[in-house]
Amino acid sequence: MKILLGISGSSSVHLGLKLLDNLEKKAKVFCIITEGAKISFEAENKKKLDKICKERFKKVVFFEDNNLKAPVSSGSFGIKKTIIAPCSLSTLAKIHAGISDTLLTRACAVALKEQKKLILGVREMPFSFLNLKQMTKLSLQGVCIAPPIYASYSGVKNLEDLENFIVGKWLDLLKIKHNLFKKWEG
Repeated sequence: MKILLGISGSSSVHLGLKLLDNLEKKAKVFCIITEGAKISFEAENKKKLDKICKERFKKVVFFEDNNLKAPVSSGSFGIKKTIIAPCSLSTLAKIHAGISDTLLTRACAVALKEQKKLILGVREMPFSFLNLKQMTKLSLQGVCIAPPIYASYSGVKNLEDLENFIVGKWLDLLKIKHNLFKKWEG
């Protein structure tokens, strides 16, 4: 199965990398990292994201966000599921408005027109009325809105547990098996 992971410019880009670690083992993965994501990551971690990705992810195919000729820009390429994690408010707004001026927003437009699974891990708090309106309209089109939020039942004891829960929930939405957190038992 072909999965596209978009990582857009907001805080917590490392969650997208953690998701990529898990996806790389289970599917054919393509990834687009926006310039905003690179800037955010480098500001928060004092490391170059491109260098880390080259060293860490050997099976993932990366595309530059300005490469509108990349295969993921076409429905005929066959991406089955697309997730943006984290998803910036700017990316959310562009997807909502149908603006396809980058490879990532074009790939989301393709997911919408092809009626493929599209998941947005919108990372912001609090949400404005405009953000909520955009998410509502996208949800009505079948987009899954999945902000990185944790639940107490998961037994979170530290930051890594919290991140594992969030990434695990995204993997659940992609229907990919994992053992990242304790499931609800009632």
